[in-house]
Amino acid sequence: LATREKGVSLVNVAQIFKKSGLMLTCRKETGIRNPKDFRGKTLGVWFFGNEYPFLSWTSALKIPTTGGSNGVKVLKQGFNVDPLIQKQADCISTMIYNEYWQVLQSGFKPKELVVFKYEDQKVATLEDGIYVLEKNLKNKKFVDKLTRFVRASIRGWDYAIKNQKEAVQIVLDNDDTGAQTKDHQTHMAKEIALLVKGSKKGIGYLDKKDYDR
Repeated sequence: LATREKGVSLVNVAQIFKKSGLMLTCRKETGIRNPKDFRGKTLGVWFFGNEYPFLSWTSALKIPTTGGSNGVKVLKQGFNVDPLIQKQADCISTMIYNEYWQVLQSGFKPKELVVFKYEDQKVATLEDGIYVLEKNLKNKKFVDKLTRFVRASIRGWDYAIKNQKEAVQIVLDNDDTGAQTKDHQTHMAKEIALLVKGSKKGIGYLDKKDYDR
């Protein structure tokens, strides 16, 4: 929507994720127990589109993002969990299937953390959809190719969800860096499956209620 407002006519042709995996993960020792406790704290936020639900959330809470004891200081966070580990931030942005797992792997125990899911706070936005330029939908050849691509993608997601162990092994077999681990990928597969499933019409359908929200 933000991209369309800037004049780029993108169209969602498949909404793979039914739910958002975005969370704000906080160190319990900071005293944060509920969103009202954010005041006076430093919060890590990804500025790659994920800032929109965060700003919507703080707006609903009537908490300024300009710092101070009555507001929050926003730390532009990279795609890592270092600010939480190094205590540069009281809370950081995490995905339930990735960075949250990294926080636990760094030595934190779940009881030492307080987690806020954007879904639970009613401010989540749609994630991981397939988008195309609207003008290309007038091209029959493009539409034919796109249709086959979307069908194949949905079949792939469905297969991966039903065969998670095999999907994990495929990822590991094709990881040239050697950075991926079986435990991490198994966790990712399990959590992502929960985010993809849920639409009554099946994987890929964009529910109007989700769009309206």
